[in-house]
Amino acid sequence: MMGAIVLSHRWLGIAFCLLFAMWFATGIVMHFVPFPSLTEAERFAGLAPVDRGEIRISVGDAVAASGIADARRVRLIQRSDGPVYIASGLTRSRAVRASDGQDAVISADAALAIVRAHARQRGLDAARATITGHSDYDQWSVPNGFDRHRPLFRAALGDAAGTEVYVSSSTGEVVLDTTRSERAWNWAGSVLHWIYPTVLRSNWALWDGVVWTLSLLALIAALLGAALGIARVKIRGRLISSPYRSWHALHHLIGLAAMLFVLSWIFSGWLSMDHGRLFSRGQLTPAEAGVINGAPDWREAASLDRQSISSSAREVEWFGFNGAAYRRDRVALGDQRLIRAGDLPHDEQTGFLSARELSALTARLAPRCDAPSVVADDDFYNVRSTLPGSPVYRLRCGELWFDIDGAEGRVLQRLDASRRAYRWVYSALHTLDFPALMAHPRLRDVLIVGLCALGLAFSITGIVIGWRRLRQSNPVLPGAQ
Repeated sequence: MMGAIVLSHRWLGIAFCLLFAMWFATGIVMHFVPFPSLTEAERFAGLAPVDRGEIRISVGDAVAASGIADARRVRLIQRSDGPVYIASGLTRSRAVRASDGQDAVISADAALAIVRAHARQRGLDAARATITGHSDYDQWSVPNGFDRHRPLFRAALGDAAGTEVYVSSSTGEVVLDTTRSERAWNWAGSVLHWIYPTVLRSNWALWDGVVWTLSLLALIAALLGAALGIARVKIRGRLISSPYRSWHALHHLIGLAAMLFVLSWIFSGWLSMDHGRLFSRGQLTPAEAGVINGAPDWREAASLDRQSISSSAREVEWFGFNGAAYRRDRVALGDQRLIRAGDLPHDEQTGFLSARELSALTARLAPRCDAPSVVADDDFYNVRSTLPGSPVYRLRCGELWFDIDGAEGRVLQRLDASRRAYRWVYSALHTLDFPALMAHPRLRDVLIVGLCALGLAFSITGIVIGWRRLRQSNPVLPGAQ
């Protein structure tokens, strides 16, 4: 039995030692440089005030013109070619012109004009912008969240930071930006860590299976090594020693020191690829989605237009919440006006859903729901609204929790017992985002870098041992050149 464990660990270790070293090294990079994305602040900064004088059709007409039968939300934004309604359903989005309801087609020229307008809003020299590509996938646009926007136009802004932005071919919105620094660091971070080359990641099912399998085999190798490491410990006096010498001794002793971290980190990394295999995915059921954010009566939503849109609004959104139609006029990143159909505007100072409206939802959502509570900033489950200052409400319905954004009525998290457990065994173990550490970010930085460096040192000893073993297994023949 012990012989089988030794052989299994040896050859799995040889096969995965480079992968272990890569995961630990790139984990340090990823902690400081996340995968490129367009933050809400960056997106909103690129929006211009809506020209109300060009709006000639209602939101209901826009939904009909879009052809999206399951439209749940509609937004009105100002593009370089005029205001457009963007209707979004479960799987796709489409833009129509607010002037006549015609399809707001995105050509390369239209995309360039949109990019230049976006650059001007951000205070950059718009004349430097150029279209550099048009494709379904590239290295930075492979995540599934961009599926409804493909193909994407890529444009370089020509600024000192080397910024590139991506424009949706279905809505004409800027949906992603990257900088030269982000791209460079991510080649040494997320791309390697997630095994994220475009050719593999563009096929989600294949990528999921490959990375899940590799992570599982790596976990087995680590578990076998931990068992062997403990079994081979020697106690001399009050000190722990190793029966090995040289690099083997280093590998043994560093492995013992790093064992708990390595096992928990590899295990939680494997769980990052769970995707419903062991834990729930946290997705709303169709019934829950229909109750909370079902498509509103768009004729009722159109009645909201009787109350004029704010002259400084950069984005207007219509959505359904608990069977009623709402409109929100966003005038700044953290400032909005919220109106419910058939009702007066909400408090101008807040512009958010109230606890009373959340309480009205509970009767339709599920039995045994408690009164809604506001999620505290130090909540264990790390949920935040995209709108600064907006409350997040938590509805507890027995073992089932819903975290709802008070700014837009969207469900941010659905937490059943399985999903709450997943938050701890994956996120907390893998990123050390325990509330106590999140309150002391510098200490958390030091721990993450230190532990990953320890794991990297441990992996390097494995690489040396593995290389020596391979050389012994394949001796150079006499006379070979």
